[in-house]
Amino acid sequence: MLAKYWRRKSSLGVALLALTSGGAQAEQAFTEEQAKAMANLASSCIHKEFPNVVKHYFLGPQDVRTPKELYPSFYGCLDWHSSVHGHWLLLRMLHKAGDKLDSEAIRRQLDQSFQPSKLTGELAYFNRPNSGTSFERPYGLAWFLQLTTELRQWGDPQAKEWLQRLLPLEQKIVANISGWLPKLAYPIRVGEHSQTAFAFGLMLDWAREAKDEKFETLLTSRIKHYYLKDKNCPLAYEPSGQDFLSPCLAEADLMRRVMDKKAYQKWLGDFFPSLPTDGSADWMPVATVTDRSDGKLAHLDGLNLSRAWMLEGIASALPESDLRRASVMAAADAHKDASLPVVMGDLHYMGSHWLGSFATYLISKRGL
Repeated sequence: MLAKYWRRKSSLGVALLALTSGGAQAEQAFTEEQAKAMANLASSCIHKEFPNVVKHYFLGPQDVRTPKELYPSFYGCLDWHSSVHGHWLLLRMLHKAGDKLDSEAIRRQLDQSFQPSKLTGELAYFNRPNSGTSFERPYGLAWFLQLTTELRQWGDPQAKEWLQRLLPLEQKIVANISGWLPKLAYPIRVGEHSQTAFAFGLMLDWAREAKDEKFETLLTSRIKHYYLKDKNCPLAYEPSGQDFLSPCLAEADLMRRVMDKKAYQKWLGDFFPSLPTDGSADWMPVATVTDRSDGKLAHLDGLNLSRAWMLEGIASALPESDLRRASVMAAADAHKDASLPVVMGDLHYMGSHWLGSFATYLISKRGL
């Protein structure tokens, strides 16, 4: 079934671009074809154990185990964090486009992952000595909080039940992050998993939806400590060869979440002093992917998608009268044009196991 939707690359790509063009807007609806294509990407991998990249701290021979034994719920989609946001993708689709999908089949898949005994095994992994506090920090942990944010926002009875099952793991993850933030002397400014700016945005979503004022206060204070005085971000140095997140754009998208609009507009001028005002898009060329079967090089499709939603986020904090806004949105549209159709194509598993989540985040305006 998945191949059926992949073969519709051209028509679906055009539909996706039409759906998401025109500026930073409110949440968008998925067509039936789009919803099925995205859901199938995640459904085909969340319980696919191999191939797998295991990030595991061995304490002894007894720790030589399969991915499913290590992570009973989130063992699929090549790695733990991709499995987590694959589950989020399916929740997002049920929440926003459930009438266009085989919802019962997806619910069965999710319920299989969210069985109490399996989540107990996940929590046990986080409680292992010497490794549990840093595991999947911050990227995978942030996506887990995005997953439980989605459950909180969806008024479905089964979603509420799943949330209750996930709460012990959520509490452990929040405790780990809360213990880490005061010790983190510097932000992590890279284009891959360890970047802090993107992860902090997902964490803020959770804190506000969960009404955890203590965590939100801690996180907001650390964000301002790390980033408020930054100026002249070196966009000319981006991208690195295997980025899927922009260090500069992720920071700019994050800061509009913790500042009032007037202060943010001034901060943005200091951060991107050369941002054009003529509506051009060439100030940020799209990334070129040379080999989509190479897991690291395939990251650049994700970079185009995440740049697009970050640019839309930046634009959302600028008034229509701000001459920079047109150039920001022109760059966002160019990045969508480059990689959204790719997600609807015949992707190699190095891309298909995760790019659906990035496309879903972009299409549904999740960051807004």
